[in-house]
Amino acid sequence: MLLAVDVGNTQTHVGMFDGEDLAAHWRFATVRFATADELATQVSSLLGLRDLGIRDVEAAIVSSVVPSLAHEYAQLIARYLNGSGMLVGPWLKTGMPIRIDNPSELGADRLVNAVAVFDRVGAACIAVDFGTAINYDVVSGDGEYLGGVISPGIEVSLEALAARAARLPRVDIEAPRHAIGKGTREAIQSGVVYGYAGQVDAVLGRLREELGEEATAIATGGFASAIVPFCEQVDEVDDLLTLTGLKLVFERNSGG
Repeated sequence: MLLAVDVGNTQTHVGMFDGEDLAAHWRFATVRFATADELATQVSSLLGLRDLGIRDVEAAIVSSVVPSLAHEYAQLIARYLNGSGMLVGPWLKTGMPIRIDNPSELGADRLVNAVAVFDRVGAACIAVDFGTAINYDVVSGDGEYLGGVISPGIEVSLEALAARAARLPRVDIEAPRHAIGKGTREAIQSGVVYGYAGQVDAVLGRLREELGEEATAIATGGFASAIVPFCEQVDEVDDLLTLTGLKLVFERNSGG
């Protein structure tokens, strides 16, 4: 079995592949100071929910935007998986040319999403990842990574609003009853949901115009389900896009 781990700034998404099938997947809060042993304990506990154990893991692939945790997951692979695993980075084969000024700047999660969305669409496409930031990653019809857009994520904006405005509360991310909020909480929810939906549509429209060809937009990430229903430019949501990309990158570097 293949363990795929996507370490984000806010959440970590873990998947267990049994051959071509995703047997199980889980999300948990990212703890930046966790050690390799603590991470192994957490992963083992999750696997135990499906009557699996760390010994069932034959190999692992990890993408991390948190440098300290990249190191700890490398230690986990070395100690508990006999070194059978890899971290996503510029040293791996992806089959995707990177057409940006400094390819080393490209985040592992963004690269993996681009690989997954192009493998799925086989034509010009855009991955939209709703995480700590909202990442838009553009792939040409020839399968080249062209670049993208990064904007502050939903939780980041809400936390900043609550921190800087003493009378404004922290609200849950959910659709308001009305666009015209009848109270402070509903007004904030309206601003977040409809404001971000409008941002996504505007950014995707500009990207498609600059790309000069039709491009399928697939959304992923923990907050996609809250915003995408109010978007007009997103074609579909795939919560497992990043895990699928990790599996693809692993196969391209292991012959699997």
